[in-house]
Amino acid sequence: MDLFTEYGTILILLAASFGFFMAWGVGANDVANAMGTSVGSKALTIKQAILIAMVFEFAGAYLAGGEVTSTIRKGIVDSDVFVNSPDLLVFGMLSSLLAAGTWLMVASFMGWPVSTTHSIVGAIVGFAAVGVSVDAVNWSKVSTIVASWVVSPVIAGTIAFAIFRSVQHLILIHDNPFERAKKYAPMYMFAVGFLMAMVTILKGLKHVFKDVGVSLSFGESVLWAIVFGLAVAVLGSFLLAKVERNEALEKSNRFANVERVFAVLMIFTACSMAFAHGSNDVANAVGPLAAVVNVVSSGGDIAAKSVMPSWILLLGGAGIVVGLATYGFKVMGTIGRKITELTPSRGFAAELGAAATVVFASGTGLPISTTHTLVGAVLGVGLARGIGALNLRMIGSIFLSWVVTLPAGAGLAIVFFFFFKGVFG
Repeated sequence: MDLFTEYGTILILLAASFGFFMAWGVGANDVANAMGTSVGSKALTIKQAILIAMVFEFAGAYLAGGEVTSTIRKGIVDSDVFVNSPDLLVFGMLSSLLAAGTWLMVASFMGWPVSTTHSIVGAIVGFAAVGVSVDAVNWSKVSTIVASWVVSPVIAGTIAFAIFRSVQHLILIHDNPFERAKKYAPMYMFAVGFLMAMVTILKGLKHVFKDVGVSLSFGESVLWAIVFGLAVAVLGSFLLAKVERNEALEKSNRFANVERVFAVLMIFTACSMAFAHGSNDVANAVGPLAAVVNVVSSGGDIAAKSVMPSWILLLGGAGIVVGLATYGFKVMGTIGRKITELTPSRGFAAELGAAATVVFASGTGLPISTTHTLVGAVLGVGLARGIGALNLRMIGSIFLSWVVTLPAGAGLAIVFFFFFKGVFG
């Protein structure tokens, strides 16, 4: 097409800029809420959390972010619709990236933890329904995504509630909590190792395995995760044997030594979740960018799958890191301090509950949002201490931001779509 011959370089530069902007939003919002439990419970300082996330989020995004991605995320719109009008797909992807990035910037500024997936999906639905045709949108897919608003937090909250209740009954309510923590910690360490291995295999390494020709069934993934869980439990037991009780710490808090044990566990969960998150959610930023680059480079040919050049993954990983480092503190504060008061044992229960939900959803095909999952897990932990432990006003604000995310992304994308169409059309 003449459009791509004349403006191809400009379109690719715009797509790269908007992709970086969207990745910045993923870092400032999504990554921040993933690390918020560790910071809020004081298992990690903000600087430590940012450094861990920088390393593991970038590694996940670049090493396991996927060599191939769907042209249109989540199958919301059939790419065949654009075969005769590839320019509309390019304008739509540009507007979607800019719209989702703008909404994430607003949400991050307000301290709202929102779903980056819902942001980009809302944007794609908006430009496709108004700019192309209402029939172009796969509305059944959209309805499953809306259902995840309820499914994600309820499942994660229930699991996290049960985990923290077990910590209370096995450890915290007894006269000798530190000794009991050392006794039962290997059991929790096995759970951490197993679930984090499952999350990493299912979410983080699936593209790497595909590239080297390795195909693991869900059952095989479970077996490998059990082996890893046992290894973590054995190693943890060895390390715990060296941890001695510091009675001076217990003068102000009788659980201080117990929390030291759980703080160690949280560092491991934070690293694994960051790697899995980077590998999975970087696609929200780089998928539309890859689609634009492939369509423009091919002169207008639409492919159902887009090859992912390494520079795009590099750009996405860099954007995530910059977003977290420059503005992640806002959402970290919301997750870590403003929903309920967190300690390492509570934060551990929340992260483990979120990880278990991700594994459950991967195995059953349930639609979930990682953001909603983690918020639900924090709510479950707070609820285990009674409704009075929850900041209901903040929870109401978060739920409202979730509802607004899809229409906000859609509305912004429609405006940007017609702008690009007017400028380049």
